[in-house]
Amino acid sequence: MNWSNWLRQIRRWLSIAFTLAVIINIIAMVQEKSSVWVGLMALLPLTLLLLTGLYLFALPYATRWRGAGRSGG
Repeated sequence: MNWSNWLRQIRRWLSIAFTLAVIINIIAMVQEKSSVWVGLMALLPLTLLLLTGLYLFALPYATRWRGAGRSGG
């Protein structure tokens, strides 16, 4: 499994973790037992999703840029 496929698999699991954290946050808010750590629990997977998403977004452009640099020389 190459790096891109591995990262996509991690991203899938991060999205599941983020969804569960949001559901737990909603349940805590409904029960009015919300604390700061419950609200911040979703930020870790969300941050990792942002970083991996930006990487995967830029990957085709970086590959094209690297390929143009090699053939242009």
